[in-house]
Amino acid sequence: MVVIRRWWSRHKLQALLTLLAVVGALLLRQSHGFIYFEAYRWLSQPFAPSVQTQERFVDAQVLELETQVQELQSQNQQFQALLAYLKTQPNGVAAPVIGRSADHWWQQIILGRGQTAGLSVGGIVTAPGGLLGRVTQVTPHTAVVLLLSDQTSRVGVTISRTGSMGYIQGQGSSHVRMFFFDEDPGVQVGDLVSTSPFSKLFPAGVPVGQVVSVDLGKNAAPQAVVELSVPISSVQQVVVTPFDDSGIS
Repeated sequence: MVVIRRWWSRHKLQALLTLLAVVGALLLRQSHGFIYFEAYRWLSQPFAPSVQTQERFVDAQVLELETQVQELQSQNQQFQALLAYLKTQPNGVAAPVIGRSADHWWQQIILGRGQTAGLSVGGIVTAPGGLLGRVTQVTPHTAVVLLLSDQTSRVGVTISRTGSMGYIQGQGSSHVRMFFFDEDPGVQVGDLVSTSPFSKLFPAGVPVGQVVSVDLGKNAAPQAVVELSVPISSVQQVVVTPFDDSGIS
């Protein structure tokens, strides 16, 4: 008995640990780990996100996926429109818009194609809807486009219905101002505007926009406000066509 007591006093901790290990192994075998899973769940429950938090995460993920789907659908529609338009421009080169500055939003855009794709200064830049601008600078892989909406941009145009001629000047927005050469141009709201046959910067007959207001008496020369047919503020893909840039519009 004395020997047993001495052994117990020396090895009781090891014996208890061994007993606990054996009991734990038996319980684990009988319950297939259920007890440990429950213990882990009980211990980790205070740190687990609440049901409301999980629902918010799910809602955020759903919103993100819906936004991605809408963006893909929008891009697909633009690509389809560009492909259809490109078929009407046999010499055109499709180019993505890769840059534009908030300070120069209505002045210029940067394209993701350049000299290696055949682009050069003077290239005519169009998009589904009509004229967008003109290439003014090129590098091997990029090109800068001066937009019709730039305040320094002037383009010779004509009223398609009547043949009345004039020029448009950018106003830093989706609307440009048209100045007529005739004192009585016979222009009306809704008239379509296209590039002039006398322009040396642009080919004749390229759609530009539509007259939205007319001012025939308040200025020295008759004027009209024209809404551009291409949504310059959101265009993402364009077509560039070579053109002789000698002369002025």
